[in-house]
Amino acid sequence: MASDDYNVLFTFWLTSQAVHDLLDTALAPAGLTADEFGIYSVLTRSDTMTPTELARWMSTPPTTVSSYVKRFEARGHVAREKNPDDGRSYLIRLTPAGRKAHRAAGIRFLPALDAVVASLGSREATVKRSLENLKVAVDAARELN
Repeated sequence: MASDDYNVLFTFWLTSQAVHDLLDTALAPAGLTADEFGIYSVLTRSDTMTPTELARWMSTPPTTVSSYVKRFEARGHVAREKNPDDGRSYLIRLTPAGRKAHRAAGIRFLPALDAVVASLGSREATVKRSLENLKVAVDAARELN
């Protein structure tokens, strides 16, 4: 079946699977999966984050975030802190060990990124814009459900 026969969501799913395989393979020696590296990358964007904020970034339910947080806590990579703005919630922060693990994985991530960027060449900006447009469309469709 030619790729022209695939709809946009299936084509993206195939691409997503390939990206996960590329990154899982590249990151395995550092002890993180592609998903975990992505979550650690989100967590490096601020000192602390609520589970709700992380769930929004990840486009996942809070139970998924809770599962990841428990796993990362067991590794010593994240810590929970009381949320001073909401006594029912907590804040998540990467520990120094978590930041170290993220840096080690980042060293393994960069060659994979560089190879993809080199292969895309001058099309990189166009592909990135197309992916951003797809994300906006998917988010809009999610709002309808």
